[in-house]
Amino acid sequence: MFQTRVTELLGIEYPVIQGGMLWLSRAEMAAAVSNAGGLGIISAATFPSRDELKAEIRKTKELTDRPFGVNIPFLPAIKPLDIPGFIDVMGEEGVEIAETAGRNPQEVLPRFKEHGIKVMHKVTAVRFARKVQEIGCDAVIVDGFECAGHPGEEDVSSLVLLPRAVDAVDIPIIAAGGFANGRGLVAALALGAEAVLMGTRFMVSREAPMHDRVKEYLTTLPETETTLVLRSLRNTARVIKNNIAAQVQEMEGRGAGIEELIPLVSGQREKDLMETGDMEKGLLHCGQVVGLIHDIPSVEEIIQGIMSEAKEVRERLCR
Repeated sequence: MFQTRVTELLGIEYPVIQGGMLWLSRAEMAAAVSNAGGLGIISAATFPSRDELKAEIRKTKELTDRPFGVNIPFLPAIKPLDIPGFIDVMGEEGVEIAETAGRNPQEVLPRFKEHGIKVMHKVTAVRFARKVQEIGCDAVIVDGFECAGHPGEEDVSSLVLLPRAVDAVDIPIIAAGGFANGRGLVAALALGAEAVLMGTRFMVSREAPMHDRVKEYLTTLPETETTLVLRSLRNTARVIKNNIAAQVQEMEGRGAGIEELIPLVSGQREKDLMETGDMEKGLLHCGQVVGLIHDIPSVEEIIQGIMSEAKEVRERLCR
């Protein structure tokens, strides 16, 4: 009922993909998503060396015999990642799917192709979607302004951005930003996408390696409790409102540069927040879709719930 070019391309049962999230997208969660019929993804940036990434891939393979992917970000970082090395590890270990984001991956695309790796690149504007198709990626992830992480600088929501991108390219489109349930999946398909990619919904799951206090706090929030930081650096990020986010915004307002901001916005501080449950330890990337999340189910329950609701919506529309 919900087979698309994306499910065929990736070899998955349902058109549901778990986004690559720093610190959270580890073997246990990725394997659980894949075992439930979706596509799980592990985060290469969480494992800063080739050997660590290789060990996490092997751990994932022990937990699932289904397809899974690796997220490799092409984003500004305090410590640059060994992207060519990560790609080689994926090839050596037989991982055939990559989720990439950030700058144009054209320079390393031949390396992916040499290893037979399918590439889904994430973009935030129609012109970038056209470029992704032009350079030869297999699919494009279109990230609406509602998303967690980096929504780009043009502030176009999924409801407008998705159909615009669908009309602009021929390769499969995966919808991201604002999706958490079956209604969202059907809406994405209606707009022309062929799968949804979700981060925030899977972040609030039993398998997510994050302190229960953080998960419970997120289930209480309305959609208005996120905010944007790093706009002054044109590296905008959507995060939960807290004192750290307010401090970063105040510093940006008076012209602070990246060197002054790094102590507050480093990924290590977010890791500390996730591990301790202290919501003032750092920034926490989170999408507006948090307003639709009110429980902490297992990954399997999330996916089965999405597919069940999607079937009900489809049947209602057909009637």
